[in-house]
Amino acid sequence: MTESPTSAPADVLRAHAEHEYAAELAALAAVDDRPRPPRWELSPWAVSTYLLGGELADGTVITPKYIGSRRLIEIAVASLATDRALLLLGVPGTAKSWVSEHLAAAVSGDSTRVVQGTAGTTEEAIRYGWNYASLLASGPTPDALVPGPVMRAMRTGTIARVEELTRIPADVQDSLITVLSEKTLPIPELDSEVQATRGFNVIATANDRDKGVNDLSSALRRRFTTVVLPLPDSLDDEVAIVTQRVTSLGASLELPSDMESLSEIRRVVTVMRELRGGVTADGRTTLKSPSSTLSTAEAISVVTSGLSLAAHFGDGVIGAHDVAAGLLGAVVKDPVQDPVIWDEYLETVVRGRPDWDDLYRACRDLGSGAPR
Repeated sequence: MTESPTSAPADVLRAHAEHEYAAELAALAAVDDRPRPPRWELSPWAVSTYLLGGELADGTVITPKYIGSRRLIEIAVASLATDRALLLLGVPGTAKSWVSEHLAAAVSGDSTRVVQGTAGTTEEAIRYGWNYASLLASGPTPDALVPGPVMRAMRTGTIARVEELTRIPADVQDSLITVLSEKTLPIPELDSEVQATRGFNVIATANDRDKGVNDLSSALRRRFTTVVLPLPDSLDDEVAIVTQRVTSLGASLELPSDMESLSEIRRVVTVMRELRGGVTADGRTTLKSPSSTLSTAEAISVVTSGLSLAAHFGDGVIGAHDVAAGLLGAVVKDPVQDPVIWDEYLETVVRGRPDWDDLYRACRDLGSGAPR
């Protein structure tokens, strides 16, 4: 039986998806009369609706959690309804972790069984560990065993999440192979094993663009259905994503709502897309791309920071002077090459747009970001 997650305290900075969107999940469950896989809280149709948004027959509006290809989400949900694990692959900032969390919340009602991948992640973090006081006193016993998120998910028939799988050392990654292929986690110290309960599955996220990533073995890749999440197709899509997330973050941080910021969001996203793509929006000017990824997530951060500046040190309306510092910080990561690229962009693109004169002046007031 699925363990019910405890409700989130009222003053948490960021609630888990199953708490923040509990009303939407309950509304979907109430009208969901379609077949559900074992131990799923919702049917695959309802899970997709929760991710993509829509309006229910009773008038309840489900907000979109992912703005992009419907088919990609349907493939992801269909994979989870089988015994194949799901790998969400994409460059940084393509909402892999966001989609992973919301999928787990909709399927299992609990998105908290997470292994956070890092270069220091050990095999014990994926499989299980030991209470060393009990281990020294009594040796390896069931009471001394400390189950990890994957083992707990196997026992309860729920979703386990592995974030940044490619940051985990390759030999540790491969400890998942038996879990994914045999649905069994051996415990040789106890001469026993944990067999997965129906409903168990794994959602992993990975990217191959950042430094310090480890390739997945072919044996491990074969055990995943891979869904590649692309960057937003259009400027309007990316603006919609940034607007939605900034509104949500602004509410949680109790920043005043500023609907006039939409034009500023469009400018921030345009800067990011042009530098990321290496060409201006009209296709007329080729640009050099900086070392940073300039992802949608970074655009969200720039606008949220600007909203905070406007709220606490301005008139509450976000403007060019509020986002300029965030843009400089997002673009200039390499202290040698990036300042040159940023200066060139300001002079050849921003300066030539009459309605961007305020942004040009605000950025120039901050300098290039080069070390002095």
